[in-house]
Amino acid sequence: MPDATTIAQEPIYADPTFWVALAFVVFMAFTLKPIVKAVTGGLDKRTDGIRKQLDEAEALRVEAQKLLADHKRKQRDAQKEAEDMLAHAKAAAERLRSQAEQELEQALRRREQLALDKIAQAEANALKEVRGQAVELAVAATAKLLGEKLDKATADNLVKSAIDDLDGKLH
Repeated sequence: MPDATTIAQEPIYADPTFWVALAFVVFMAFTLKPIVKAVTGGLDKRTDGIRKQLDEAEALRVEAQKLLADHKRKQRDAQKEAEDMLAHAKAAAERLRSQAEQELEQALRRREQLALDKIAQAEANALKEVRGQAVELAVAATAKLLGEKLDKATADNLVKSAIDDLDGKLH
């Protein structure tokens, strides 16, 4: 076994353990650098891919929110339009109902007036007919009485007097 003085005197680079350790460190430096680069590069790519996916998801979420807000606005507008149309239809129906009631009332009044006019006309015709029959009866009765009671000279005087009165009555 070598003594302590001889071991201490040998230079460190003369020891094979040193060279093995140095080779191992150099080997590891050259080997680890590409491995670390590949691993970090892969992780960076994956991180970038995940970041892109997150950005796309955020953009899709924002777009979905905009579409949802737009859809809600359109739904509110459609609801308001439907309510306006319903109110307009109700107002139009009320107007038509009121107009129909007025027209019906006017038609009933016209028919009532027409019926009253027909009744008055029928009364007038009936009175005229009764008067005509009364006149005919009176004339017939007068003619019969005159024929029975009047002599020829008096009848001629009455006819002459009636003819003379006609001239005054016609003018």
